[in-house]
Amino acid sequence: MTEFTTPIDDRWFEDYPLGAVYEFGEAVVTEEEVLEFARRFDPQSFHTDPVAAENGPFGGLIASGWHTSSLMMRMFADHYLSSVASLGSPGVDELRWPRPVRPGDKLHMRATVTEARLSKSKPDRGLIRTQMEVFDAGGELKLSASAVNFLRVRPS
Repeated sequence: MTEFTTPIDDRWFEDYPLGAVYEFGEAVVTEEEVLEFARRFDPQSFHTDPVAAENGPFGGLIASGWHTSSLMMRMFADHYLSSVASLGSPGVDELRWPRPVRPGDKLHMRATVTEARLSKSKPDRGLIRTQMEVFDAGGELKLSASAVNFLRVRPS
């Protein structure tokens, strides 16, 4: 595992070297949040009704995958993405939820830089691709995705 050598408010493209692996964050999933998110955005009974969920396909209440993705994004923004150099993202590839997230789970994240290259057309920025993995406290993989982000290069 790699430690960032610069704080998030002084982190530039150059601070994300190819192959670097970072682990960070903690998100505790509560039943109240699972229900609130699902009722608003993903109203399926295994997300919104604890009683019905007991007899559902997962044997209990589970968080929406989109809720899990939102928790991942919060950890990603709070601990990984530069607050001064981030220029957004054109998207995420290969988003997967291999295991359900349940109320009470404590989640953390691993981010691996799998690509880091300067832009040929815009020399003030670079592109990084990050393999993102979210695990519970027992090490079970709950989410994986590959994110692409544009970052400014360090000013000269």
